[in-house]
Amino acid sequence: MSNEYLEVLTPQNSQLIFIDQQPQMAFGVQSIDRQVLKNNVVALAKAAKTFKIPTTITTVETDGFSGNTYPELLAVFPEHNILERTSMNSWDDQNVRDSLAANGRKKVIVAGLWTEVCNTTFALCAALEGGYEIYMVADASGGTSVEAHKYAMDRMVQAGIVPVTWQQVLLEWQRDWARKETYDEVMAIVKEHSGAYGMGVDYAYTMVHKAPERVKHGQRIGPNPAK
Repeated sequence: MSNEYLEVLTPQNSQLIFIDQQPQMAFGVQSIDRQVLKNNVVALAKAAKTFKIPTTITTVETDGFSGNTYPELLAVFPEHNILERTSMNSWDDQNVRDSLAANGRKKVIVAGLWTEVCNTTFALCAALEGGYEIYMVADASGGTSVEAHKYAMDRMVQAGIVPVTWQQVLLEWQRDWARKETYDEVMAIVKEHSGAYGMGVDYAYTMVHKAPERVKHGQRIGPNPAK
C-alpha cells in the first residue's frame, strides 16, 4: 500500500463530495435501509461542517428524474452551490473537477448513490485521471442490491479505493478527545446519529455524570399503583 493511504484522515488533508443524494436515486437502493442511509449521510455532513471540511454537493437530472437533494442534507450546508450534471459519472463534469481542484486536497471522501454506477465511475476516474486518493463511505452510499453494492465496493478496493464508514471518518477527524474545540459538536452528532453508541453517551452523561437531560420535558409523575 502506498504511503498516502497510510496517512490518517485529518481536517487539513481531506475534502468531501456528496454524489446524487436524491430521492429517486434512494428509491432504488436495496443494499441498506433508506432511513439509515439518510441518517448516515446527514451525520457525515454535520461532521464535515464541524471540522470545516471543504464539501462538494453534486446532483444528476434533478428536474428530469432524480428530484431535489435531501432537505436534511441541504440544511447542513444552506450556503453551498449544488453542481448539476447530466453524466452518471461526476468526473465528466468540469464544475465538479474545478470544485475538487479548488479545495486543494488529494484525499477525497465520497458518499453517493448508486455505489455501482455513480460512485464507482467517479472513484476510478478521479483516481486515475485526477490523481486523487479516494475514500468510499460504504454506509453513506447505497446500491440497487446487496450484491451490486458489495461487488462495486470490491472492484473499487481492488483498484486501491479505501472503504470507510461515516463514524470512522468522524472519529478519525477528531482523533483526540482532548481536542475540546470540536468535542461538544462531535458528541452532539454521536448522540443524534450513532444509535446504541449515542444512547450510551446519553446514559453516561445523565446517569453516571449527572448531567441534565438534552431536552426539556414535562414533569415525571408517579408511580401511582392503581387500587
